[in-house]
Amino acid sequence: MDRVKDLASKKAAVIFTKSSCCMCHSIKALFYELGASPAIHEVDNDADMEWALRRLGCNPAVPAVFVGGKYIGSARDVISLHVDGSLKQKLIEARAIWF
Repeated sequence: MDRVKDLASKKAAVIFTKSSCCMCHSIKALFYELGASPAIHEVDNDADMEWALRRLGCNPAVPAVFVGGKYIGSARDVISLHVDGSLKQKLIEARAIWF
């Protein structure tokens, strides 16, 4: 769990993903479209990391999105934030994008 928190705090935007997850791909594409360059951590072969994400409350475990070191949710949560306009503001406040 400490490893997840450490990785999540090293960059303004961090996404834990699996290469076979279509929603992970969509969330990464959304961040790139908004101008962010998130740190991407693939957990394909890291069951311990996936378990640590679940213990932190990430359900489903991927995609797990952190902005400014804080867990903001999975794909459904991120899409909701984007639709209501608050995702972009969170990215600006975390200095993941500049405007």
